[in-house]
Amino acid sequence: MKMIMAVISKKSGEKVLESLVEAGYMATFSETRGGMLRQSQLSIFLGVEDDAVPKVLEIIKRNYKLQKSVHQVKADQEEDFPVPETGSFQLGSAAVFIWQLDKIEKY
Repeated sequence: MKMIMAVISKKSGEKVLESLVEAGYMATFSETRGGMLRQSQLSIFLGVEDDAVPKVLEIIKRNYKLQKSVHQVKADQEEDFPVPETGSFQLGSAAVFIWQLDKIEKY
């Protein structure tokens, strides 16, 4: 068995958690803050059989990204400064840790 811990931005984490539960996985989460992703995040924990790890990782990869749009804005100042181009960019990140478990006991 494996223990998977995924640290994901809060907005993406809620989608990942929902997708994991819909796929039949039981997960526990904790809201966390820290320097890893420099934002409010969820730490999601789940124990799975070894052969389920690729499917869980695929669910995380498919659901962790956020879409953000950046639009060019004109400044009223006379000074020139770089302005980001208008476009849609994928933002978001996830850190996933996997541990081998020798034993799981349920009470």
